[in-house]
Amino acid sequence: MRSRARHAVLAVTGAVLAGAPLALTASPAHAASPVRSAGSPGTINVHRGGPARSLPFTARRDGEAVISFTASAPGVSWVRGGAESAVVSIAVDGRHVTDLVVPSSDPIPRSLGLGRVGKGRHKVTLRFAEGSAPAASRVTLRRPAVRIPEADALALRHAPVVVGRTGWPFGDPYQNATTDTPLVAWHETRPAATPGHKIIEYSVVWSNEDGGTDTPALMARWGRTTDIEWIYRVEVDASGRRVDGTAVYQAPMHLTLKFTGRYEGDHPLLQTCTQNNNMCDVISPDPPLRFLLDAAGTRPDGRAREVVMDREPWTYRIAAQEMVRERKIENPSDPATREVGDQRTYLFVEFAKTTGAATGSGSVPGVALGVRLKSDPSRLYRSDHDEPTWSIDRDGAVATTVELPEGTRVSDIAGIEALRRPTGTGDNGAPATVTSINRGFFLDDSFLPQPSSVEWKGSVTLTQANPSAVLWRP
Repeated sequence: MRSRARHAVLAVTGAVLAGAPLALTASPAHAASPVRSAGSPGTINVHRGGPARSLPFTARRDGEAVISFTASAPGVSWVRGGAESAVVSIAVDGRHVTDLVVPSSDPIPRSLGLGRVGKGRHKVTLRFAEGSAPAASRVTLRRPAVRIPEADALALRHAPVVVGRTGWPFGDPYQNATTDTPLVAWHETRPAATPGHKIIEYSVVWSNEDGGTDTPALMARWGRTTDIEWIYRVEVDASGRRVDGTAVYQAPMHLTLKFTGRYEGDHPLLQTCTQNNNMCDVISPDPPLRFLLDAAGTRPDGRAREVVMDREPWTYRIAAQEMVRERKIENPSDPATREVGDQRTYLFVEFAKTTGAATGSGSVPGVALGVRLKSDPSRLYRSDHDEPTWSIDRDGAVATTVELPEGTRVSDIAGIEALRRPTGTGDNGAPATVTSINRGFFLDDSFLPQPSSVEWKGSVTLTQANPSAVLWRP
């Protein structure tokens, strides 16, 4: 989902600290030169208690820099207490810019902002940081590359710096190294009322939320156990400058407040300050962790926010592992209960719906999905577990999950149905129309999404008189 077009490549001009000179090769205009060091080309190892590692580069123009690599940490697993992650502190020219939380011994592709750099020579410094789990001893970064993306420069310029949740003055300042860690960011733009101006909105995916919506409701109403929130929105003029007084952020209680905090260049500083990952623009003293995620990506029009996770499949594994470690998973899994079971037993579905005009008073209707299996077509497995408030009343593309018996595959499904259900007392009579199933998949044995094998397009309208309809059959 990240644009690779028109990337201005940064020429790497030095050597990895304690390594051999870098081998420079000609690169196409849209790629970045690889980093090469003695013994392990294109690899940087950062050790606990070891020296900092450096990555010199030359910027051929002013702009917002981004560093990308695959990151792994031997002995680390987000599923195990005491082994959750390794943390790397990243600085540019001696200035702390961002931190990297590495939650896996398997390589994960990551991309982080480095902030604005001027034309000329610079140096990225990487240090093994406090907050790392006791089991972590090394972080390996493969194929590190620095670039200045020209096409996404405006989005990168105004991207927020997310300061880690500390629970100040009495909490753990390294909370995001073990729980609710920021995983992915993206932006969306729309025209502003003033011709030539744009509104840019930034969102973040966290690995979970320790407060707010409970886990079973997250799976039913949002199709995930991650937390996804917009965090910052700003209007910019035709030249890309921030319009004074337009910056807002999502504050505690999901309030939208004017941003009155501090900027680094055009980057606002926001702190995760609640258990459900809302923001504050007043930063606690000396917070150790900060995250400048690469927000250059966006999502396709007409798709649910969860598609951002689909494009970063490793996020599903991290989300599932956090549920296991925090003992939020029912064992053994039972689709007859409302508790969340093994996430590999769920069908993850995205569908699109609209709600018509009400014809009376009462609660709005939501839509849930039901699945029947070939082995027992009389039994209906519901995404809302027959809980009215767990049906989905928002319109557009939405995501949900349906818990099924362990071992179920798409080939075992007899049909998927849409189910109209009022979300509270009474029924206002509004029809609900479902127009598509955009994707449907299970997670594989390693908690990664399998290819989608459920798609449907059409138009089915659900009413009080006809509250259910079959959408898809194999």
